[in-house]
This record gives sequence, structure tokens and C-alpha cells, in this order.
Amino acid sequence: MTEKFRALLIEKTGEGKDAPQSVRLTELTEDDLMAGDVVVDVDYSTVNYKDGLAITGASPVVRRFPMIPGIDFAGTVLRSEHADYKPGDQVVLNGWGVGETHMGGHAARARVKGDWLVPLPGGMTSADAMAIGTAGYTAMLCVLELERHDIRPDRGPVLVTGAAGGVGSVAIALLNHLGYSVIASTGRASESAYLKHLGADEIIDRSELSEKGKPLAKPRWAGAVDTVGGVTLANVLAATHYDGAVAACGLAGGGDLPGSVLPFILRGVTLAGVDSVMASKDKRLLAWGRLADDLDRAKLHAMTQEIGLGQVTQAAEDILKGKIRGRMVVDVKA
Repeated sequence: MTEKFRALLIEKTGEGKDAPQSVRLTELTEDDLMAGDVVVDVDYSTVNYKDGLAITGASPVVRRFPMIPGIDFAGTVLRSEHADYKPGDQVVLNGWGVGETHMGGHAARARVKGDWLVPLPGGMTSADAMAIGTAGYTAMLCVLELERHDIRPDRGPVLVTGAAGGVGSVAIALLNHLGYSVIASTGRASESAYLKHLGADEIIDRSELSEKGKPLAKPRWAGAVDTVGGVTLANVLAATHYDGAVAACGLAGGGDLPGSVLPFILRGVTLAGVDSVMASKDKRLLAWGRLADDLDRAKLHAMTQEIGLGQVTQAAEDILKGKIRGRMVVDVKA
């Protein structure tokens, strides 16, 4: 195929694993893509925290060069050798190493394994799906974990850390829709009105959780969605009610867990890890189905801004600096 399409490309500028990388907007053809049994005409992608790490090189997320970043995309099937998909089908992809080891969604065309795709839920547009993206899909997986551990609205409030980010914003909107009282933890006091609009009942400063605290604190919440990790997660666990549960899905504050076993053995607290990258297709279908039903579209649109492919590099820098709130949709053809 000789038809050209626009793509963001990460390349190494020298030899060896420590060589610096460069990022440029360029034109490619399908011959430049990697193997797969489905070719997708991409409509929209997004910018997640992991995309920020990949594009800036702040962490060795990309393990193959050259690489098209973008761990998400939504679009229309052009050609398929996979039994589940045919031309014209609308599909969504999250994770599976796309944008890390397999060329990703920051391009107008993608070729991937059909097993990595899920159908776009009915009544949802490609732009909606990318306003949700991996961040929102991860938030839904966290809510499903809380439900699986019987954290009901009548059990008490649910804490959301990193509340103004993508996962946090969607988690607040989902929990509010489902009837939970939500406590939002953020380091950006200026976002209080935004968080309350999404459904937060109480807002606390992240400093309350970011310094080392007691191994077992006064119970404050029945459950939590934690995107931060590190000391924050240890403090979240320490203040969780008896038989509560914490869904952990991020490490913006560190990959360690400098806490105590006391919340586990004295209060029966559950720490549930949530991985969105390699989640089973059954989990993905459940999560996307619930997102279609339980996420208020008006709130989704309120937390979303749209950019073109040429603005992605700057957005990647901004998301690592905590300058982006909510979700960022990328129109890959703009």
C-alpha cells in the first residue's frame, strides 16, 4: 500500500539503549506498520500519563524503535483477516503494549491483532471512547473491583486520589452516578469547582496523605481508587474502614509501598491491584458496557479537551507536570 498518512514517530538518535530519542510528525505508509490481522482507519486517540512518559522519554516505556506512540485508539476497520471483524466495524483498543512494543494510536492508520480490539459500544462515538480512553476504562475497572469486594454506597465514602487527572475524574463521575459519597484528594485547590461538578462531596489536599503517617489511622473511607502509590497509598490503606477495599492502579507518587501490614491483619482491608494493559477480553467488554451505561456524557464532555496530532508532544510534557486536568482527545487527522 502506498497511501500516506500522518503519524507521530519516536526514533533513537544514536546507538545503544541510552541513546537519546527524538519525536517528529511525519508521513508513513502501511508498509511502515507492524504485523496484524486488522487494519483500522483511526479517528481519535488520546494522551495518557504513560503516553507522556513514552513521548518525553522520562521513563523507558518504549521498547522498540521507531515507534508510533499512543496506547489507545478508536476508529473503523478497513480490512480484516480476523473472524470477529469486518470492514466498517467500529472498534476500540486499549493497552496490549500498543505504543510501547507495537505501533500505536497517534497516527491515522493502525494495524493490530484483532484479539486486542473490542467493539465500540452502541450509542458511543469514537470521540466519546477516546474521551474515556485507558484512563476512564481503568477507572471503571477500579469501580468493578470495589463492587466485587462489596463496597456499596451505604458502607461509607470512597476516596479518589489524583482526583483531577484522567482516572480520577472519570472515577468521581462514575462513583457519583452510582450513588457513592466521594472524597477527592488533589494538590490543585483551583480545581475544586471542577471536582464538585463531577460529583465530589468533599475535597482534601493531597498533603494530608503525602507525608508518612501512622501505620493504622482513624477510619475515614470504606474504599478508595488510588492512582498515586507510594506513601499516599500507605496512608490510604491505614485510614480504610474495617473490611474495606482499595483499588490501586497508578504510581504517579512512586512505586514503593512504605506501609504496614496492620490494615490487612487488624481491619481485613483488601488491596486490589488493577491492570488495564493485559486485562482479559471479558473484563474489557464488561468495563466498556458499564461505561456506556454509567458514565454521564455531559460530565465526560466537561472533563475533555480536544487537540490535533501536532499538539501531542506538548501535551505529553504537560501531563507529566500535572498541568492537564481530565481527559485529552486527539483528532489524529487534524
